[in-house]
Amino acid sequence: MKFNYQARTKEGELQTGTVEAPSKEVALSLLHKYDLYVTLLTETASPFYAKKIKILEMVTQKDLVLFSRQLSIMFKSKVPLVEALGVLAGQTKKTGFKEKILKLMEEVEGGTSFSLALALYPKLFSPLYVAVVKSGEASGKLSESLNYLADHLEREYDLSGKVKGAMTYPVFILFFFLIITALMVTFVIPQLTAILKSSGQELPIMTKFLIEGSDLLRQRGLILILVFFVLVIFIFKYLKTPGGKNFFDRFSLKIPLIGEFFKKIYLTRLAENLSTLISAGLPIARALEITGEVVGNDVYREIILKTQTEVRRGESISAVLSAYPDVFPSLFSQMTLVGERTGTLDNTLMNIVDFYRKETDRSIDSFISMLEPLLIATLGGAVAFFALAVIVPIYQFLGKGV
Repeated sequence: MKFNYQARTKEGELQTGTVEAPSKEVALSLLHKYDLYVTLLTETASPFYAKKIKILEMVTQKDLVLFSRQLSIMFKSKVPLVEALGVLAGQTKKTGFKEKILKLMEEVEGGTSFSLALALYPKLFSPLYVAVVKSGEASGKLSESLNYLADHLEREYDLSGKVKGAMTYPVFILFFFLIITALMVTFVIPQLTAILKSSGQELPIMTKFLIEGSDLLRQRGLILILVFFVLVIFIFKYLKTPGGKNFFDRFSLKIPLIGEFFKKIYLTRLAENLSTLISAGLPIARALEITGEVVGNDVYREIILKTQTEVRRGESISAVLSAYPDVFPSLFSQMTLVGERTGTLDNTLMNIVDFYRKETDRSIDSFISMLEPLLIATLGGAVAFFALAVIVPIYQFLGKGV
């Protein structure tokens, strides 16, 4: 962003000009470094084509992975943290992210610990991220902690990418099917309807259904679309409430086939988060508390927090988890028990992660392989219905020689 400024020098001379900075605060800081006393600072108006598109400015998981990895490498190479943050801010193209990194640099330079500075942005840096960094600061292994985080975020990014990729194909097909249907209802069917009704013959049931459906969509289409969007917005708003999220989290685990897929994703996330925190040196109880906050499902969150309470009383993690076989398979509990007995819980949890990650990949592949013929059959059935609804009455019309 560019700012117009008016300032006075030490000698009292008036000076005006422009300065480029990611925020007003940074612009003021830059001008102060040149011994200028700012009296006026306003942002310059940019032409519409030069303005940033907000969705393109969002900080993605990939951005966070690169930030963590590069910071880890520079810190390991003995580059001071403040200087490393300055380098990352300089090469970051997204204005919002650059501004946050500069704020982190400013806080650290002012004596604030890096973990406390990260906690200023809870939407960007999760409790897990802050806790691992804090542990790295306490143990003097910040570089290793950042490396743990980069590996963890990369695995999360790969998993979410696979899930999104699996959904792209059906959404793409459905989108074009709806467009083709809308074109037929709007332009093709009304023309055929006039011809078929002019014959005066009794139309088949499927043809009547198609004509009535077409008339309804043309006459009430906008109202139906509006109702649909209002309903979707209501559902999304409801799911963001505590009650709505709790309902969806419980319901999603009970859906046939899809529920098992969700369980594998949450088990993978849970085991990986817990392993990362334990590897970073956090106590088991604290690691369980943070894992419960970031697992993303209320059912698992409640069980993990109960496990934390029992662990503080001296109970083992595996003993508590084994009481919930519906959401924690016996394999998970048994592997956790082995890790606790051998003192290698973090490594055992990563073995669980590898297993469920492969299971998730197989589930995605199976889903896609099942979905393709199902979509083909569904679309084929829809096309056959449209064809028969139109061809049968025309054939009858021609057969009667009318």
